[in-house]
Amino acid sequence: MGAREVRPARALFRRVFVINGLVFAAGTLVLAVSPATVSSPVLLTEVPVLIVGLALILGANALLLRRSLAPLDTLTTLMERVDPLRVGDRLTDSGNGDLTHLIETFNGMLDRLEAERSASSAHALAAQEGERRRIARELHDEIGQSLTVVLLSLKHTLGHAPEELRQELLAVQETVRGSLDEVRQVARRLRPGVLEDLGLHSALSALAGDFAEASGVQVTRDIDPEPPGMSGEVELVLYRIAQEGLTNVARHADATRVWLSLRSARDGGLTLRVTDDGRGGARQDGAGVRGMRERALLIGARLTLDSPPGGGTDVRLVVPARAVTDPAERS
Repeated sequence: MGAREVRPARALFRRVFVINGLVFAAGTLVLAVSPATVSSPVLLTEVPVLIVGLALILGANALLLRRSLAPLDTLTTLMERVDPLRVGDRLTDSGNGDLTHLIETFNGMLDRLEAERSASSAHALAAQEGERRRIARELHDEIGQSLTVVLLSLKHTLGHAPEELRQELLAVQETVRGSLDEVRQVARRLRPGVLEDLGLHSALSALAGDFAEASGVQVTRDIDPEPPGMSGEVELVLYRIAQEGLTNVARHADATRVWLSLRSARDGGLTLRVTDDGRGGARQDGAGVRGMRERALLIGARLTLDSPPGGGTDVRLVVPARAVTDPAERS
């Protein structure tokens, strides 16, 4: 075992006591070697000397204490701005002596909070994805099949219906066919089968195509082929964040053009961007953006959102190289 750990309160007391002791010891030494004397009772001419000496001692004491305790101000500022969804905020120890333990304790607390938040988000999002798959399967297998049976029945009925009912039956048939298409689209959004079958590149291309068709907004795609060995978790996070980014464009941006890109970095990482030319001005994180940040935490990625008023919105997800490779292949 190493040396006994000093408690923060005791360390702070020792720091203040040592500084005050050194200041007063230095003042006593200066008084002892200087020609200044103090009479009893104190003469009027000696009062300015005493006042100047006391002011110098207090000033030196205040300066030393302020510099010594400056890390506490930095720590307070960090505590006020820290957000578990934004990783990486840490206080660096720049030779602060016995405040090192306090800084390390706070940084360790942030590490635990981020780890616990990531774990809880992973469980919640895994349950959410499972529920989405179940609902998508029910939509496809039950409602989709029921609507298909209705379409076949209508087609059969049209062959035997009198002429005056044909137009109405055709209108009903088109309505049912449109409902079936909507059910299939909802199921596809809930469970991206193309992601599982054809990979991320095809899934993002299909997502962009569906978005452009539904919203009428032009989408420019710049998607690199995914690197070999990418884990399914990373693919799903990239797909869901791109999906949420496009959904936010359709709901809030009032944009005429969108850029969707997935580029590989030289170090093996990935950068996903969803950029639009809309009105921008997003000041607070809504439920969609917070959901994207939670997904980014699952793979250790960093999500940034730049939305100046009138300048569009740029959502950027930077995935480090260590998160891209499948854990089974890294081992």
